[in-house]
Amino acid sequence: MNLLNNNIISKTILTALVIGLTFTTMSCKDAKKENKTTEKISVEKKGKEHTSAYVCPMHCENSGSDKEGKCPTCGMTYIDNKIHSANGHKH
Repeated sequence: MNLLNNNIISKTILTALVIGLTFTTMSCKDAKKENKTTEKISVEKKGKEHTSAYVCPMHCENSGSDKEGKCPTCGMTYIDNKIHSANGHKH
């Protein structure tokens, strides 16, 4: 009887480990897919809020100008895009 109980306990533990490993593997795959999607979207930003001579530090939609000024959306002072993009500053 003891041998039968030990066998059942061993199978239960093994089943729990397999199920846990399966869920862990599946959740890690989803996280990797999400990171790749986010990186791809951020690289493709080409609007004037990213390409103008002067840009809003928050990159508000439809902001950016060829002259110094303030962002019409958030009110922050535009900064020189060359300075903002220096040292690998990329979104």
